[in-house]
Amino acid sequence: MTGMIRGIGATGFVASALMAGTAIAQTVPPVTPTPTPVPAAAPDDYPPPEEAQAAPDIAPVPVTTLVTGGKLALDKVGQTVTVLNTDDIERIGGADFTRVLALIPGVTTTRDGAQGSATQVHFRGASPGDVLVMIDGVRMTDVAGQSGGFDFGTLTTAGIDRIDVLRGTNSVVWGSGAIGGVIALTTPETKGILASVEVGTHDNVAYNLGAGIRKDRYALAFNVGYVADDSYPGERDDGPGGYHQWHLGARGRYNLTDTLSVIATARYADGKESGKGFPTPLELAGDPVSALETEQFSGRTAAHFEKGGVMLEAGYAVSTTRRVYLDTISDVTGQPATTNPTWLGRSERADLSGSIKLPAGFAANFGADDEWMSYSSSYNPVQRARIDSAHALFGWYGPVATLTAGFRVDDHSQFGSHESYSANASVKLVEGVRLRASYAEGFKSPTLYQLYSRFGNSALRPETANSYDGGIEYSGDDGRIKLAATAYRRDSRNAMGFTGCTGSVLPTCVNRPDGTFLNVGVARADGVELEATLVPSAKLRLSALYSYDNARDRTPGGATEGKQLAHSPHDAVTATVDWTSPFKGVVLSADVRVQSGSWDDAANTVRLGTGELTTLRASLPFGRFVDFYGRIENLFNDHTPTVAGYGTIGRGAFAGIRIRY
Repeated sequence: MTGMIRGIGATGFVASALMAGTAIAQTVPPVTPTPTPVPAAAPDDYPPPEEAQAAPDIAPVPVTTLVTGGKLALDKVGQTVTVLNTDDIERIGGADFTRVLALIPGVTTTRDGAQGSATQVHFRGASPGDVLVMIDGVRMTDVAGQSGGFDFGTLTTAGIDRIDVLRGTNSVVWGSGAIGGVIALTTPETKGILASVEVGTHDNVAYNLGAGIRKDRYALAFNVGYVADDSYPGERDDGPGGYHQWHLGARGRYNLTDTLSVIATARYADGKESGKGFPTPLELAGDPVSALETEQFSGRTAAHFEKGGVMLEAGYAVSTTRRVYLDTISDVTGQPATTNPTWLGRSERADLSGSIKLPAGFAANFGADDEWMSYSSSYNPVQRARIDSAHALFGWYGPVATLTAGFRVDDHSQFGSHESYSANASVKLVEGVRLRASYAEGFKSPTLYQLYSRFGNSALRPETANSYDGGIEYSGDDGRIKLAATAYRRDSRNAMGFTGCTGSVLPTCVNRPDGTFLNVGVARADGVELEATLVPSAKLRLSALYSYDNARDRTPGGATEGKQLAHSPHDAVTATVDWTSPFKGVVLSADVRVQSGSWDDAANTVRLGTGELTTLRASLPFGRFVDFYGRIENLFNDHTPTVAGYGTIGRGAFAGIRIRY
């Protein structure tokens, strides 16, 4: 299998296009890849066949690639997918990406302070490392991290055109990490100039400038931005800290013919934070670390062919994450000395994906990829691993039902091969009412830090999961009413966790006196998600989300058997109102988010209280090109932490301007 997958010759002709970027990325820091999610259709672009224009009073049905890897309309998918576009992002406002994720049921977040500090996302009770994040098809997994989970404190809403979110397991298509869910972000093919400036309390500023040209034949866009917050709370005994970040992005497309195009994307971000609003590697435990710089680079180039019922895409991506800490220790004379311990993770990935329409409504989606990973730190020499993968899905897409089934094989250089399977279905009962159901298997490979660091365990096995999902949806003829209910269950095994070795007789603790990583956990998450959207008029929009999640440790005989998983609240409610007033088109909005209490630790000894966050928003369009906006966050000044020992940001007022030309 490995030899066959290595022969993906279709990726060779695009590799040279990224060779220069690869050379730079070896010294500049990047992050990770996969097939490019479908960007929203541009105003002067022809929509794909699956997204043919609807009647004037009905919005087009969005198309996603998250379920099968190929384009599929949301009203035909068998899994739970949400798509947010530029309008949704701008409506929420601000640079904080987690405020946008609050529009999605089943999603909760934890944060060590305020925007810019370490921020983790949980799907349906899954750990952050079990959520796969991609930007323009690049996998953002930090192979040098303790869990591999993406830190959303390093991401802003600037330069994001579309967000596709799959809640549930789908490793058949996306491979390692797709246990709790998948988030795919797409940057825009900007046409003209988009600029924004925002200022607010807590010394908050956010600047962003996007510019581009878009034609039928080609497109080229750039984005640059800066965010800063110099007064956010860190640890309660540490006082305030600060955060600032520069980020750059670029996207290009050139249509060689009507059926063949070349696409290239790149992202660079350099953020610095102080105040200890971030976790430290185990090697620095107990050290007075006072600052962290995180540098990320990711880029992908691909050739995309589409004609008739055949689609092929071959791509090559490079990504790197580098973390540099400011650590103060005592030198040989006992005097304080500053050091800069560094961790570097790198991934290169070659991928080939495609789909083909077969007779009688049948279709096949397939893909293969090779990924080369490396990890090093101030405490470890370079360590490497490789994973080769191939998958296929076969489906029938009829007028009232869709059925798909698929399988995947992954071959890891350390733990060997792993197989995953899935099946899902969608059935239209009557006009506007749809049933969907899915079964999916997932897995997550150990990070290179978990395998090869000073605390590593090269005998680790991948975490695995079996997920069951079913739901019903209703959408009115005119799209003004949308209702959905989903029930799910996920059983996880071989969860990886850190275990202390003091006094332990475990064989894996030999030569690991300070602890190591073990496959220690079995867990189950059961839950229900409810969604409702009502648009009684063009000037009023109401929405409400509710999530119930019961995620518990099921390890037989374990010390925490039956305990609620850490940072997994049972209940979360979000309600949103948007009203366009008769006064000059002023839009007034309010969001309320309530999250029930949870536990900060696996033993359920440290309780986190119920948290509430209310935001008031207003925007004023000034002609076609300018919007003024403002908001008040945390109206009632709630200070409930999401991580024990850390402060939370209080009430804040923000104002900004957006310019389009």
